[in-house]
Amino acid sequence: MKICLVSAFPPSKMVLNEYGYHVARELQDFQADPLVSLTVLGDEMDHPQPELQDFDVERCWKVNRFSNHRKLLKVLREIRPNVVWFNLVFSSFGNKDNPIAAFSGLTLPAITRMAGYYTHVTLHHLIDHVDLKDAGVRNRTLFKVAGHMATRTLLMANSVSVLLPAYRRTLIDKYRGENIHFRAHGILSARPEYPDFSRRGNPQHRILAFGKWGTYKRCEMLIEAFEELILPKAPNARLIIAGGNNPNAGGYIEGLQKQYKDHPTITITGYVEEEDIPEMFSSSTIMVLPYTSATGASGVAHLAAEYGVPLLSSDIPDFVDMCENEGLSMKFFPVGDKAAMAQQILELLQSPEEQREMAEQNFSAALRMTMPQIIRQYVRSFDRHQRARALEAVSRFRRIPSWIPSRSAIFRASAPRWGTWG
Repeated sequence: MKICLVSAFPPSKMVLNEYGYHVARELQDFQADPLVSLTVLGDEMDHPQPELQDFDVERCWKVNRFSNHRKLLKVLREIRPNVVWFNLVFSSFGNKDNPIAAFSGLTLPAITRMAGYYTHVTLHHLIDHVDLKDAGVRNRTLFKVAGHMATRTLLMANSVSVLLPAYRRTLIDKYRGENIHFRAHGILSARPEYPDFSRRGNPQHRILAFGKWGTYKRCEMLIEAFEELILPKAPNARLIIAGGNNPNAGGYIEGLQKQYKDHPTITITGYVEEEDIPEMFSSSTIMVLPYTSATGASGVAHLAAEYGVPLLSSDIPDFVDMCENEGLSMKFFPVGDKAAMAQQILELLQSPEEQREMAEQNFSAALRMTMPQIIRQYVRSFDRHQRARALEAVSRFRRIPSWIPSRSAIFRASAPRWGTWG
């Protein structure tokens, strides 16, 4: 089974590049089975860099470009995959300054299916569940209409996976979608290691906030709470704000780095390379999600679970839904309530027992949704479809009357089309 994964992919730093990398890495493991092969159809970079070793990568599309259809279809005709798998958010193909390019790119799954390829979409958020005002969208009415049309276009793929049960309900109830699946986001590791609690609060408690910052993810409230309410009562606390800019908020993190570059207890790291993530999470006492809204299941929360870090979050409905469905241990405070957030952070810092209990529950939840488990679900689904197509071809052949002289020749002619499903 040949799989083409259409996704942002390192060394590109575009949205979902990390998730695309971990999906591809796990799919590589399936290549021990000679019937499975992977080609990553990645995004082109302004400044080309060497590709990661051991991956077959074709860079054939670019953010904010209108000619992606022609280049992508050309590559697909050369590879002739059994499955084309899109890893998407609504801004994968264009940012807020190029909404037409973004919408054009979201028609690619439908075009790919029309070209004869089995097409699957993993959709990380829905416009219906996004707070457009908080996301900085100016013409919200037009954006909602375009988002509705884009969602219906995405549903023209053969099948769609979403990462929260509420999203599946929306696609089925509102859009009458078919072949809609809920699959957990998953953690980005195959074998997470049990947390080393001796590294936390020894001697400093590291309060970590991580993400792509600048729109609905902003740091100001957390920084104020830390300086005014937390640090006076917990002098051994340190605040680590990690991650780069949201694509729609260029310069945000650089501004914070300049403002706090000499601060003794606040560190603004900027973009964190993949190899530096384990050290950063393993030594953190608490992970805080001080967001004002969300656009789907939190990848950051799943990273925290992977490393057994307690979670404290705004009570955003998507996060509450994620917590309940995946068995995570999270404490919630009202969105925008600085005092409540600071109080919960202090209570957790002062309770090693609760820290350990939450950490162990999150680690246990992580073990139930490792990336190999998630990818096996996808591959089994693709395999079932391939088998169904093969059986459909056989059933058509069986309907040919046995007295037709050319029956054997017809069977042989059809065999190449259904004999490679693996």
